[in-house]
Amino acid sequence: MSRQRDSQRRMTGGGAGRRRGFSVRSRIIVAILAATAIGLAASGVASYLVQRQRVLASVDDQLLQTVVELRAIASETDSATAPRTVDAMLRASMQQLIPSPNESVLGLVDGIPAFIPSSSLPFRLDEDPALLKRIVTEAHPTRVVMGTADSTMGTLRYIIIPVSFEGDTHEGLYVAAIDLDSVLTDVLDSFRTFVVVALIALLLIGLVVWFIAGRLLRPIRILRKAAAENTATDLSARIPVTGRDDLSELTETINRMFERLEDAFSSQRQLIDDVGHELKTPITIIRGHLELLDAKKQDDVDAVRALAIDELDRMSTLVQQISLLAESGTPQFIERHEADIGALTSAVAAKAHALDPARDWVVESRASGTWLIDAGRLTQAWLQLAGNAAKYSTQGTAISLGSRLEMTRAGESLLLTVRDVGPGIPADVQGAIFERFHRLESSRNTEGSGLGLSIVSAIARAHGGTVTLTSVDGEGSLFTIRVPVERGPREDEDEDET
Repeated sequence: MSRQRDSQRRMTGGGAGRRRGFSVRSRIIVAILAATAIGLAASGVASYLVQRQRVLASVDDQLLQTVVELRAIASETDSATAPRTVDAMLRASMQQLIPSPNESVLGLVDGIPAFIPSSSLPFRLDEDPALLKRIVTEAHPTRVVMGTADSTMGTLRYIIIPVSFEGDTHEGLYVAAIDLDSVLTDVLDSFRTFVVVALIALLLIGLVVWFIAGRLLRPIRILRKAAAENTATDLSARIPVTGRDDLSELTETINRMFERLEDAFSSQRQLIDDVGHELKTPITIIRGHLELLDAKKQDDVDAVRALAIDELDRMSTLVQQISLLAESGTPQFIERHEADIGALTSAVAAKAHALDPARDWVVESRASGTWLIDAGRLTQAWLQLAGNAAKYSTQGTAISLGSRLEMTRAGESLLLTVRDVGPGIPADVQGAIFERFHRLESSRNTEGSGLGLSIVSAIARAHGGTVTLTSVDGEGSLFTIRVPVERGPREDEDEDET
């Protein structure tokens, strides 16, 4: 009973106090959003870096184009206008080269700002002394120098082009600089737009996934609710099956599990009720006789002693049969070994004759060959049917035993039969006679526990087979045990009729 209460507590929410973590729905959403966010972030950053690099490359191309244009000015064919001094070259450059909207230029002579374009500039290079000092320091008399500097006007990408002429002692520098912050503004704006769109997309994806996950996980929520509603006293709740996907298969599996649990608990309750009812009678008999026992009368003592031993033997048999039925549900109940069916038939016929030597026991068919079966259990079931036939059939009539093989689509089956002549079994109770403790009204006065046919049915089921009844009222009954068999090492033999 304590085990039953423990089982009941487990089924009625023994873990209700356990802290609940994130739901499956939440974990799915977090996982999908995390993966999506990583993908969007990677693509966004990669796109930003590629675009930024393209802009920086175009800035460098634009600055290097200045070198080409200065060389073109210096190599003019018209000798009258071609510059011949540093001052003339820088002045011509300021007049002919027009800076772009984000560009500023400056001409230096001997490190001092000397020439500035007449057009308006977005920023003035000569207004940042630190930048001028850096330009003068980095300048090379024969080589173009490019660099990037953080100035008071922002981040600048600049080029320093040396200007010199033979015969002119002055050293000139043509400096062009582009404001990177300005040229990269469009790239940054595009990236910010991408971030906003990505966040909106994540929000929409989260809502869609929340809805879809909720629909997909609905059977699991129903499953959890049904499992919570099922208790040890009521396992009748079932989960509606919708669709033909993995979740519907899981639902069907859980429903079958509930059915097995319901059958198990129902059988357990029925067994407890039946055992209590069956044990009540012998206990009452023993108690009543002991209360009325006159200890001074030896005859009474001997009679009560014999009666008590008889009732205790009956209870012992009942307990053994109940234990056998309980064991029938375990994998170890059946142990298959090679057995000769013909020899088994002869052995069972001999044992059946010992049950009632006055009867005529006939072997009407005998299968032969070696097969993998549990000969001990099948003998037990076969003799139980033979014993029932001896008890309930008409005295003096023959009882027939038989074994034969039958081929089906699923393979070969072994059929073990017991046929008697007698009152038969009414059709309205034939379906119930294999239930535990079920006894016919005509057999109430016959000794027995009502578990014999249940044991036969359990042995047949453990072999993967069945036991069936064919009975005609007033003529007799035919019980058939049908079990699938596998062939042993011996060759097949035909059935013999005896």
